[in-house]
Amino acid sequence: MEVAESLLDLIGETPLVKLRRISESLPTPIIAKLEMLNPGGSVKDRPALWMIDDAERRGLLEPGGTIIEPTSGNTGVGLAIVAAQRGYRCISVTTDKVAPEKVALLRAYGAEVVVCPGAVDPSDPQSYYRTAERLLEENPGAFQPSQYHNPVNPLSHYESTGPELWRQTGGRITHFVAGIGTGGTITGIARYLKEQDPAVHVIGADPEGSVFSGGSGRPYLVEGVGEDFWPSTYDPSLVDRVIAVSDEESFLTTRRVAHEEGLLIGGSCGMAVAAAVRVAAEADPDDVVVVLLPDSGRGYLSRIFNDDWMARYGFLRSEGVTIGDVLESKQGGTDALIYVRPEDCVRDAIGLMRKHSISQLPVAKGEMPIAAAEVSGCVQELMLMERTFADPGALDLTVEEMMGPPMPTLGVGQPVELAVQSLEQAPAVLVLAGGRPKDVLTRTDVLTFLSPDDGSRR
Repeated sequence: MEVAESLLDLIGETPLVKLRRISESLPTPIIAKLEMLNPGGSVKDRPALWMIDDAERRGLLEPGGTIIEPTSGNTGVGLAIVAAQRGYRCISVTTDKVAPEKVALLRAYGAEVVVCPGAVDPSDPQSYYRTAERLLEENPGAFQPSQYHNPVNPLSHYESTGPELWRQTGGRITHFVAGIGTGGTITGIARYLKEQDPAVHVIGADPEGSVFSGGSGRPYLVEGVGEDFWPSTYDPSLVDRVIAVSDEESFLTTRRVAHEEGLLIGGSCGMAVAAAVRVAAEADPDDVVVVLLPDSGRGYLSRIFNDDWMARYGFLRSEGVTIGDVLESKQGGTDALIYVRPEDCVRDAIGLMRKHSISQLPVAKGEMPIAAAEVSGCVQELMLMERTFADPGALDLTVEEMMGPPMPTLGVGQPVELAVQSLEQAPAVLVLAGGRPKDVLTRTDVLTFLSPDDGSRR
């Protein structure tokens, strides 16, 4: 009988499929490696199994032991499956950027989940890296696979995914495209493919803002890829090119693949396909371009495949008059968001308000374009007036010591009616476009739009 002894025996040997409609206008078709067909739904099943097997061989994980790992979800699922099969306790430490479906999935497999803030520095005690370290100290004998630094991570792909791709393409593969997260997938596969044919081009897809494509690691919305540090499991010498892809292009491509190919994929898959489209557009007809699709879209139904969520972050535009129309009508029509940083002086914030004739300012870290996750608060003229009247010394405090909660947010493509409703409760809203803050919309802006100088009603 053709019966597997264990679910773990079914990991790997995922098929290839041509993305026929996505690539119909390109010189060469894009071929996808469907890693969501692994038992745990992602490519991370491979390193999860390999790392636990290695830990058992080396005596690092005893029977009944505990596995603790910081993970964006997919590695956690792989580890939870292995833990369930072999009787281990599993603790996944993740961030609040991870979709709630992934957290629920981890718990469904019996894992314990600790959720940490995502918009903090890796050295912050609240970061998921530091939280995992603390949990290791609190659980003597626990094992951390350390997917970002464990050489078995890329080894799993060198021994399984790479050989599969070479065999499945009959050795004809010329371009391989994959997202970069821990770097294990792209490093292991690239090493194997280049040993077979040094001419194979390896292309990494990376979120805008991640260090792999030259960013600082600032927040972005795509999950499971990109980093704010360089993992030792990543070998950049094996990657010929890195393509930065925006959140907007990643998510819209994700939805396009579902609508046109019938493949429900995750956001990092959409990012990889967007990069693969650029590669295939420059390729020759005889080239073979393969893109690795790491997971399923079932873990993103409340986000990427939710129209309300997409609209709220400024990725979709509704019919009729939108908030974007109001912003375009503003005098000056600037796209340069005016904001202050938490460390700025209150006196300087007031000066900025006076200079631009505005009554409120978002408070955010970093340089433009900032991410929505970098917005930490808001200062308003009424609040500043009351505080400085009561205590003139407040002028020399930092903005962080005086700020209130962040403004409500709306997407640039949402109906203007939603802005009116929000402005009944707050004097201003922060408008997002492509997942990033674009401008501040006030009651005066909407009134001016509704009652233009020429007397016509918008």
